[in-house]
Amino acid sequence: MGERYDVVVVGAGNAALCAALSAAEAGASALALEKAPRYLRGGNTYFTGGLFRFAYDAPEQVFDLVADLTDEERARVDLGSYPESAFEADLARMTDGRADAELARVLVSRSYSTMAWLRDKGVRWALAYGRQAFERDGRARFWGGLVLEAVGGGVGLSDRLFELAERAGVEVEYEAEAVGLEMGERGVSGVVVRGPHGTRKVRAGAVALASGGFQANAEMRARHLGPAWASAKVRGTQFDTGDGIRMALDAGAQAFGDWGGCHAVAWDLNAPAFGDRKIGDLHQKHSYPLGIVVDVEGRRFVDEGADFRNYTYARYGREILTRPHGAAFQIFDAKTVELLRDEYRIPQVSKVEADTIEGLAAGLGVEPDGLERTVAEFNAAVRPGAFDPAKLDGKSADGICPPKSNWALPLDTPPYVGYAVTCGITFTFGGLRVDGRARVLDSEGRPIGGLYAAGEMVGGLFYGNYPGGSGLMAGAALGRAAGEGAAGVSG
Repeated sequence: MGERYDVVVVGAGNAALCAALSAAEAGASALALEKAPRYLRGGNTYFTGGLFRFAYDAPEQVFDLVADLTDEERARVDLGSYPESAFEADLARMTDGRADAELARVLVSRSYSTMAWLRDKGVRWALAYGRQAFERDGRARFWGGLVLEAVGGGVGLSDRLFELAERAGVEVEYEAEAVGLEMGERGVSGVVVRGPHGTRKVRAGAVALASGGFQANAEMRARHLGPAWASAKVRGTQFDTGDGIRMALDAGAQAFGDWGGCHAVAWDLNAPAFGDRKIGDLHQKHSYPLGIVVDVEGRRFVDEGADFRNYTYARYGREILTRPHGAAFQIFDAKTVELLRDEYRIPQVSKVEADTIEGLAAGLGVEPDGLERTVAEFNAAVRPGAFDPAKLDGKSADGICPPKSNWALPLDTPPYVGYAVTCGITFTFGGLRVDGRARVLDSEGRPIGGLYAAGEMVGGLFYGNYPGGSGLMAGAALGRAAGEGAAGVSG
C-alpha cells in the first residue's frame, strides 16, 4: 500500500514545524517534506531576526517566558504593556482595517499562549535589547510592541524547531518537493512528492501546507506584484516559489488576500539575489528613522519618522523599488551613528563616509547638487524639541515634502555616512483562504477535507503593510492550529 502518515506537512519553516510539533503532540505520525537539501533547510525562518509580536498585560508575563532573568535584569528594563487591544489596533491600522476579522482574532488572542507553548516545547526566548530598546535614564526602554526574540535569532529558532520536531518523532525528508495533492472521496488523501530518486505518492490522513509564499518566483512576482518586481532581490530562501499555493488552488482552494502586496525591506544594494546564510538578516537596514532617505537624484521620498520602524519598514521597502534604478541611500551624521543597529557594522555593508555632503554624494553616486539642496532644506525645516528615539518624540521637520514627523535632527555634524540600499522582498501577502482553525476553504467557503494551511501562504491577514514580528507569530499560531486539526482528522 506504500507510505502512509497521519499528517504530512509540506514545508519546514516556523509554521510547518509548529504544525508538525502540534500533530505529534496529539499523537499523530507526522512527516515534514523539505524541498531544500539539509544544508539549506529552514525556509524563510532561517533569515529572520526571530522576533515575535505578542500581547501581554504586564511585564511579569514577559518575564515568565524568559529563563534565568535576574532581579537586576528585570529592574533595568521598561517593557510597559502591550494588551490585546493594542495589538488589534496596530494590525487594523497597518492594514487599513482590511485584515480578515477571524484570522486577526486568532493571531491576537492566541499570541501569548503560543509563546508559552513554544517555551514549554523548548524554544528559548531572550529580551531583544539590541534591536528594540534604547537606553534612557539607566533603563532599557522597549518600543514598538516587540520585546522578545528567539535565542540565536532566525537561525537559532530554525535549528531548535528541527531539533524539537525530530525529538518528538517527526520524520523530516529533505530534497522532497511536493508537486501535487492526491484527492479522495472525502478530500485530500495524500501528496505527490518528487525527489532525487523520482516521483512517488505519500498517503496521509491530512495535509498541512506551510511552504511559504511566491516571493522567490520571478514570474509570479511580475504577474501579481508588477513587472518591476521580477528583478527584486529576495531576502530569504530561493525555495519559496508558490508550490503549495498552486497545489491547493488546483485542488479547488479559494485564493484570498492582497495578491498585489508583499512584505519588503531596505536591503543592501550589493546583496546577492537570494538570502546569504552567512549573513542572515543583516543585509537589512532598519535605522532609517534616525536619518534621511534619498534617491539617486538626492530627493527624499518618505517620511522617515512617520512611526516606529516596526510599522513602516515593510511598506517603505517597496517604495524603494519605485525610485530610479530601484536604489536609495540612507544618510546619517556623527550624532546618530552610534545608535545604528548592528547590521550597519558588518564588513559586507555598502557604505560611504565623507567630511562633506558633496563628498558623500560623490562616493554614493548621488547627484551632488540634489543632495546638498535636500540636506539644506531639511536642516532648515527641523523644529526645536527633545530628541528621544524610544518614543514618538514629535521632533519634526515641517514645511517640506515629505515632512519628517519624529526624530528630526539636522545633518550638520561630520563625518557623514551613507548606505546604499535596494528593495528586498520578504514574503507575499496573497495566498489561500483559511478559517480560524487553519482549514483551507474552497471557492464556496467550505472546508476542503483534510487540508490545512499556515504561514506565509495564508492570505487575508496582511494588506499593504505589516506590524513587525507578526509574521512569525501568525505562522506559529496557525501552524499549531493546523497540526492539531490535521491530527484530529487523521485520527
